[in-house]
Amino acid sequence: MQTKKLGDEDVIRTRLINEDIKPVKEQTWTVYNMFAMWMSNVHSVAAYIFAASLFTLGLSGWQVFSALIVGIILIYYFTNWIGRGGQKYGIAFAAACRPSFGVFGANIPSMIKACIAVAWYGIQTYVASAALLVVAIKFNPSLMPMAENDLLLGLSTLGWICFFIMWLAQVSVFYFGWETIRKFTDFAGPAVYVVMFALSGWIIWKSGGDVGFSLTSKTLSGSQAIFMWFAAVAFTVNWFAGTTLNFADFARFSESQKSMRKGNFWGLPINFTLFALVTVITTSGALSVFGELISDPIDLVAKIDNMTAALIGAATFLIATIATNIVANFVSSAMDLANFAPKLLNFRRAGILSACISVLIMPWKLYSDPVMVQYTLGTLAAFVGPIFGILIIDYYMVRKQTIDVDALYSDDPNGKYWYYKGFNLKALAALVLSGIISVSVATVPFVSAIAPFSWFIGAIFGAIFYMMLSGNSLNKKY
Repeated sequence: MQTKKLGDEDVIRTRLINEDIKPVKEQTWTVYNMFAMWMSNVHSVAAYIFAASLFTLGLSGWQVFSALIVGIILIYYFTNWIGRGGQKYGIAFAAACRPSFGVFGANIPSMIKACIAVAWYGIQTYVASAALLVVAIKFNPSLMPMAENDLLLGLSTLGWICFFIMWLAQVSVFYFGWETIRKFTDFAGPAVYVVMFALSGWIIWKSGGDVGFSLTSKTLSGSQAIFMWFAAVAFTVNWFAGTTLNFADFARFSESQKSMRKGNFWGLPINFTLFALVTVITTSGALSVFGELISDPIDLVAKIDNMTAALIGAATFLIATIATNIVANFVSSAMDLANFAPKLLNFRRAGILSACISVLIMPWKLYSDPVMVQYTLGTLAAFVGPIFGILIIDYYMVRKQTIDVDALYSDDPNGKYWYYKGFNLKALAALVLSGIISVSVATVPFVSAIAPFSWFIGAIFGAIFYMMLSGNSLNKKY
């Protein structure tokens, strides 16, 4: 096959490229676009539930808040590291895996990520649909019988209706492509702040200022509190680990490295600090007002006496959740599936396929309570950490931040990233070895105490094994 430069109209590399996964030429996303993307990633019903669920660890408001902030600062640095190559070369996550795993071997980490993204897409869709069901009953109590039956596979009639409303809403936004996704996230992220500020203000007013935001743990102290605080930090990293790994899918649109870093700074440490503060105040304040821990903001909104205010609040949270699910899960699964079969699947077809699979896995059976959310995160992150460690070592230490973009899309057996029949066996071995360790940490009861740290353990061992197996490659200039 004759090698041609990417961009030539007669380039034919059908096994490895299509219009949606080729390098981005016009990188136009500004600081605000990246900032809004992160706002849309953070501001959702599921993220609120996650943050509120940290109270079940026995931590006080200040401890939960500080753990969230430390976790998001770590994510800020990890995101900048993993996104650098994507922005520099305009390449998506799946393509960024090709130098380390091989042009075909890259399908293995990208499909692992796709499976995780599809699962979470379904879960978040279900969470949003459950919120919609609560709102529907609040405004029309006569619907209650439709919510109490078991129509099919564990969902009620109203449950199925709400699920498919949310499912179709997300597919509709996604179907019109990247520009529509960008515009939607530009709106959805900031919009939810209005509701969150109003909700926290209402809680402060109802509680008389007693929001339980104390410096002393209510149930834990000493070494127990310290360990659980570190666990909360790890859970926060786990929560964002998926989007961090495939951040190149978004970074490739950023106009510059500086713009990417600034957008990440405003969207992660700054934005998440505000989100965490409002979430902790609202959750701990609701405990003093209603005498129970309310981790779902929709349940809290449903307690508002004013019907109009409750409807606006619920609608805004649902819109924000749609944006989060698209950014965190829909895009990732679509890009990774398109990379797996470029001849058959473009970005749009792959997205529809992933949306259909998300129904078949019955996400309502995967999702039950806050404790399950935490430990499910640890298990899923166990697959993500090793990939992250391998990619970081490969890009910074093996490649010295240099990638041959043409070779990424070449199926020439003599190509730079061909290795053994398109697979880099060293990277795959490192992935298997570190994956066994991190998954064991996440799932084996004997070591359950350190399960929250599976992402860190996986990333460290992935990096170590890849360095050991790469050997002299670390000193080679590419």
